[in-house]
Amino acid sequence: MGKGDCSLRGVEALGRIRFVLCESVHPGNIGAAARAMKAMGLAHLRLVNPGAFPHPDAGARARGAVDLLDAATVCGSLAEALAGTVSAAALTARRRDLAVRARRPREAAAELLDAARGGDVAVVLGNETCGLTNADLALCRFPVTIPADPGFSSLNVAAAAQIMAYELRLAALGAQVAPAGAAAPASFEEVEGLLAALEESMIATGFLDPRNPRRMMLRLRRLFARAGLEREEVNILRGIIRMRGQV
Repeated sequence: MGKGDCSLRGVEALGRIRFVLCESVHPGNIGAAARAMKAMGLAHLRLVNPGAFPHPDAGARARGAVDLLDAATVCGSLAEALAGTVSAAALTARRRDLAVRARRPREAAAELLDAARGGDVAVVLGNETCGLTNADLALCRFPVTIPADPGFSSLNVAAAAQIMAYELRLAALGAQVAPAGAAAPASFEEVEGLLAALEESMIATGFLDPRNPRRMMLRLRRLFARAGLEREEVNILRGIIRMRGQV
């Protein structure tokens, strides 16, 4: 297979990438983000509790990408928007304790494109006022920080979307084909199911006090995010939990 064929496969992987805008306040930013996406060959947009959508301002700012707005999926929660994904990157300018190592956009784009060979992936952006919540960030595989000027590090939502869309396309054009037999990554639902099973087991054994859980589940989320669990690994851990319950 020649180099051109490898690039084609990478560009095709863009079809598995969805952009998720959480609780956007200004409909114009939704339209501008859609235009930024379409210019880079991205077509899947999900909106979590948008302040106003559909809205004329969104259509006006889309300028040629109204089809993305027409096809956009409106969701009631970020978990709903991430259903079916195998990885998600959260754009944030904030530092967090217990955080997974933040990626720069170029590194994040390469990781997402690689994961997209195993299923859908997502780029998650917060609203214009306060960005993403800690609960939102916990649902994503890793954070992404755009290295803006420290004195003014808050980018417009559409501008951040444009940077990530560009980096994804750049990575796609240089992507290599994944080797045959590569392990399938665990889906969002599979990881969430594992976390729920672990929490139930820890409560049953007395290891976790539900009245004072502290940061146990958050730590486990960070651990799994760093590990990048595969489907078979999730199945192994679920089997261990089931066997523990039979002892």
